[in-house]
Amino acid sequence: MVLIAAGQPVAVPTETVYGLAADARDPQAVARIYAAKGRPDFNPLIVHVSTLAVAETLGQFSAAERALATRFWPGPLTLVVPRTPGCPVASIATAGLDTIALRVPGHRAMQALLTAIGAPLAAPSANASGGVSPTKAEHVLTSLDGRIALVIDDGPTSAGVESTIARVTDGAVEVLRPGPVTADMLSAASGLPVTGVKGSEIVAPGMLASHYAPGKPVRLGAVDFAGDEYGIGFGAVRGDYQLSAAGDLTEAAARLFDALHAGAASGQPKIAVASIPAEGLGAAINDRLSRAAV
Repeated sequence: MVLIAAGQPVAVPTETVYGLAADARDPQAVARIYAAKGRPDFNPLIVHVSTLAVAETLGQFSAAERALATRFWPGPLTLVVPRTPGCPVASIATAGLDTIALRVPGHRAMQALLTAIGAPLAAPSANASGGVSPTKAEHVLTSLDGRIALVIDDGPTSAGVESTIARVTDGAVEVLRPGPVTADMLSAASGLPVTGVKGSEIVAPGMLASHYAPGKPVRLGAVDFAGDEYGIGFGAVRGDYQLSAAGDLTEAAARLFDALHAGAASGQPKIAVASIPAEGLGAAINDRLSRAAV
């Protein structure tokens, strides 16, 4: 709390991945997030708040967006909505856009921090920009040791991939980044059709084509593994690291980034990953893997 009040970013777990949090109202504090990560400043950040009521002081919610927030908050859904007039969040946190990406996290550590600070917290993943997202405190230290003052360790995260990011536009829910809240779940909660990204403009985090890179070539859709490959298995395809022997997508998502970290630290010069079904949570897993392989 003292560090954040002094404008220093702090790594803290959420239910998705570890985030690098700073007071979203303080432009210098937010700038330190970008500096620690080496993140391009045209890439906006997610702003975390404690409740929907607080979120509505920062962003303007339509009925459909409010229905989604009511159904999935606290939880792994980020909504991109227009900023309110006089929104106190620093423009650097939203990359100068007139929209803001908002989430109410469900993790006890982030919620406790939000309550203690009493302010919105900008918090992208706590790793060097473009690298593999952290799901354990040691992942944060591997990536950012020496760049930040504190990591709050509350064990591995549960969801394992970043939040779904969506916005309501033209009578549909547009999924800007797949995540734990699936397209079917969004449609059921909003009563609207769900679409993929409609353009190439970066309007939310996680939209860069190359991301989650482990620093080695990544081959996807593997049915077996070569001797120079660190094999990440799934289901019947067995490797050095098994995402889920039972073929369970929830288990696989929770273990995905840990597997990529393990592959990056291994002695093999390449990484290969077994095929993952595209339905449900598999869409989020494949999204991350496709960016890691670019």
